[in-house]
Amino acid sequence: MKLPIFPAYYTPFDKAGWWALRLFAIAVLAYLLLPILVIVPLSFSASSFLSYPMPGFSLQWYENLFTSPEWGRAARNSFIVAPAATLVATVLGTLTAVGLARVQFPGKGLLMSVLIAPMVVPIVVVGVATYLFFARIGLSDTYLGLILVHAALGAPFVVTTVLATLQGFNHNLVRASLSLGANPVETFFRVTLPVIAPGVISGALFAFATSFDEVVVTLFLAGPTQVTLPRQMFTGIRENINPTIAAVATLLTIFTTALMLALEWIRGRRA
Repeated sequence: MKLPIFPAYYTPFDKAGWWALRLFAIAVLAYLLLPILVIVPLSFSASSFLSYPMPGFSLQWYENLFTSPEWGRAARNSFIVAPAATLVATVLGTLTAVGLARVQFPGKGLLMSVLIAPMVVPIVVVGVATYLFFARIGLSDTYLGLILVHAALGAPFVVTTVLATLQGFNHNLVRASLSLGANPVETFFRVTLPVIAPGVISGALFAFATSFDEVVVTLFLAGPTQVTLPRQMFTGIRENINPTIAAVATLLTIFTTALMLALEWIRGRRA
């Protein structure tokens, strides 16, 4: 049986508001997405400039992307830094969330504010502060320094998503496991982690996307050998704009969209 769109008690004014809200939402989405979609055709342009109308169709910019040493080094660095930072952020964020969910203590709210501060502090402030600190201890212009900062930026996403998952967690399962002879480590990996896995994976995806797209902190901390894709794009826009940047932007858009679709699929499985 097909249900009606509007309940019987909806007045004409309610129906008009329903349609107006949806049309407004569509307009906002179009405003946000159209600038991104405009870039995609330019990545296939035969012109050496980012301009419309396109003189012809060409794959030369994708060929340049995959054969250029600079872009190849930047892609390699991104796929070194982002997974490593995601691993560190996921481990630390998950353990922090589990610890915070289990105990109550004075100042817990203040501690939470400190933990999620990287999400709200201006990224330029983070970049300057970490550069001044890491320069003194020799971690600037190193992979380790870049990974640690990216992990710090991604960890709050893991903490918040895992804490949200733990809100519905039945802690009697942990008590039962411990009473049956399992140690705390066994209990975590065999009882707690399988239940909170969707939250952990969601947080890890957010942490990965945060690290993979980060450019401001990378400008401060990365040396010539640690250039990532976003920094290489920034350099290309500043020095020599050509459609190779559009090709990179297209691939990053597809990659990020795939991550978000995977996240929604995980949420659907959890529901």
